[in-house]
Amino acid sequence: MRGQATRARTVLAPVLLGLFALALWQVLVVAFDIKPFIVPGPIAIGSEFGANLSTVVQGALVTGGNALVGLVIGGIGGILFAVIAALVKAVDGLSAGVVSAVAVVPIVALAPVLYAMYGANAETARQLVAAIAVFIPVYVNTLRGLRQVRPVHRDLMHAYAASAWQTTRTVTIPGALPFIFTGLRIASSLAVISALIAEYFGGPIGGLGKSITSAASSSNYNLAWAYVLGAILVGLVFYCVTLAIEMFVTRHHRPTS
Repeated sequence: MRGQATRARTVLAPVLLGLFALALWQVLVVAFDIKPFIVPGPIAIGSEFGANLSTVVQGALVTGGNALVGLVIGGIGGILFAVIAALVKAVDGLSAGVVSAVAVVPIVALAPVLYAMYGANAETARQLVAAIAVFIPVYVNTLRGLRQVRPVHRDLMHAYAASAWQTTRTVTIPGALPFIFTGLRIASSLAVISALIAEYFGGPIGGLGKSITSAASSSNYNLAWAYVLGAILVGLVFYCVTLAIEMFVTRHHRPTS
């Protein structure tokens, strides 16, 4: 019962805080007569969101699809590259500078280049932008987790004459799971943000980024914020699904006493 009460408080507290923030936002908009081009009220945004739900969902599927492809590609690439770097010291040393350089590549400069390479009618550029954004936190967190293995565990596997890959598969990777999922949780939001931003700089018509730009350029600010709300919901879905997978995996890999 105590555990259930704790979980209920954990869920209820942020919900109540969010409702309070929305109510305060609406009161301030009305009290100070804030114009929609500055920021519309939650009620206006919600009304526009409901009136254009099918369009928002269609854009969310495009943006979410590109973010998902980028999350899968970048996540797998980051984990594999971190495992190789942990096994081969030379790769670890040589990759530090490359990873640091990739981490500071601005999306606003990268997206147009990728559109020129793969064509403005393909979603490839948006997916690659998301994959690059995902790769960095997954790689850094995974590599840090792989380095956390206790020396006694390594010595035990060495005493068993286990190979480097056997040690990595049975001891190192399971021990690094919390770090891996920390990177994936961070990357899940970055994937959505990166795919969204990449839509501002060209590519096919579709996606929430294009919709926000189109609505704002026509001074329909309530609709633009409705698309922003759609993007927020997509990001929350990605984060919550990643968190649920983490809880499922860590629960099944929890050591028994």
